Amino acid sequence: MTYILAIDQGTTSTRAIVFGADYQALAQAQQEFPQHFPANGWVEHDPNDLWTTTLTTCRDAIAKAGIDASQIAGIGITNQRETTLLWDKTTGQPLHNAIVWQDRRTANLCRKLERDGHGPMISDRTGLLLDPYFSATKLRWLLDHVDGARDKAAAGQLAFGTVDTWLIWNLTGGRAHVTDATNAARTMLYDIRKGRWSRTISDLLEIPMTVLPKVQDCAGDFGTTDPALFGGAIPILGVAGDQQAATVGQACFAPGMMKSTYGTGCFALLNTGEAPVVSENRLLTTIAYQLDGKPTYALEGSIFVAGAVVQWLRDGLKLISSAGETQPLAERADPSQNVILVPAFTGLGAPYWNADCRGAVFGLTRNSGPAEFARAALESVGYQTRDLLEAMQADWGAEMSNRVLRVDGGMANSDYAMQFLSDILNAPVDRPKVTETTALGAAWLAGHRAGVWPDQDAFAESWALERSFAPSMPEDQRDTKYQAWQRAVQATLAV
Repeated sequence: MTYILAIDQGTTSTRAIVFGADYQALAQAQQEFPQHFPANGWVEHDPNDLWTTTLTTCRDAIAKAGIDASQIAGIGITNQRETTLLWDKTTGQPLHNAIVWQDRRTANLCRKLERDGHGPMISDRTGLLLDPYFSATKLRWLLDHVDGARDKAAAGQLAFGTVDTWLIWNLTGGRAHVTDATNAARTMLYDIRKGRWSRTISDLLEIPMTVLPKVQDCAGDFGTTDPALFGGAIPILGVAGDQQAATVGQACFAPGMMKSTYGTGCFALLNTGEAPVVSENRLLTTIAYQLDGKPTYALEGSIFVAGAVVQWLRDGLKLISSAGETQPLAERADPSQNVILVPAFTGLGAPYWNADCRGAVFGLTRNSGPAEFARAALESVGYQTRDLLEAMQADWGAEMSNRVLRVDGGMANSDYAMQFLSDILNAPVDRPKVTETTALGAAWLAGHRAGVWPDQDAFAESWALERSFAPSMPEDQRDTKYQAWQRAVQATLAV
């Protein structure tokens, strides 16, 4: 049997999974790493944590599977997107902590660029909105604030990368400085129509193009691992940002299909086919995947806080000791109360894109307690998803595959959250048997490139339903609850 090793480098942990030829996960390892919050609205990772947890989990997964490097046909990598790293090409040492996608330190720079009239040009080329979320202004901040960075960059001594590029650099012993089209499309430096880095935007932000990696298809040759790492060289054959990898893993290959992944944040993607669709509702136009030099585009809505709201209940409020306690707690909530939590801990993403507003709770009574907070936390994810899907429907115009939503990610395992999602959307929600679709998508890219896994059609036929959630909430209740959510959001934005 030939195996595929998938690396899933996320915001709070790194996982490695060994897949067999039947797409089943045979062994996996996972390791959390620290989050760093040096200032209000700032979020950082230690780049060495990203690398060492990747190396450790890969070795552990391979050992658990009882295989060796010679039996692995290829590695697929999927990663937290937009997180920005800068390192020295000679030493391989990072110049600063990684600036995480959630980080808002460049909000003032984004506002200035918007005031100066650059927003429309940037959106036209990249499909993105001018926001601190993306890599470009984070990279500009590093060049401006790290001593000597500008001089080294001008001399061609520095390398920029999103997390995939950083991992590939280390896996290959510094021999490959590459990324894929989906990660490039999230930097706010990549022209998604022309398929190349934008010199106009790079010049505007004073970013030397010599720091940028080479861009390739999602299934391609990204280099070979240093033989010393795993006891033999393994080709790296697939790369995609986490949400695009989940789109592939959910087999959303046809225009009109959509998926939503519930991890730290929530990200919904709608496949729009061969042509990019310009959003009139503040969604993002992005690349879903690129194969054989041909991009497939998507509309994307990004929610900054989904699973992170459960972490907040656990770590911030100390209301629970584990995520699994949230559902039974929510089920005990007083049905006469309608507590609404707007989890704008780092601002609100699509379709609002407000970096400055902060979280708020509405509808509290003297009897509100942990159960009501737990229910409000889970329901906040459903409300935000409806915001996204209504914007998608308005932009797309065509029927969205009967509005069936395929879901994955950690929170998708909560029956309570998924039933409420179906209720508030008034649409079916399908959960697959394999909920680790992000890693599976990266694995398929590598396996397909290696010639050991089949084409898109055959892979799509393997998608299997674990449970479908159907809406059961009365229409008047649905409307009342969603209208209360909209009022809560507007009040939060007004502060």
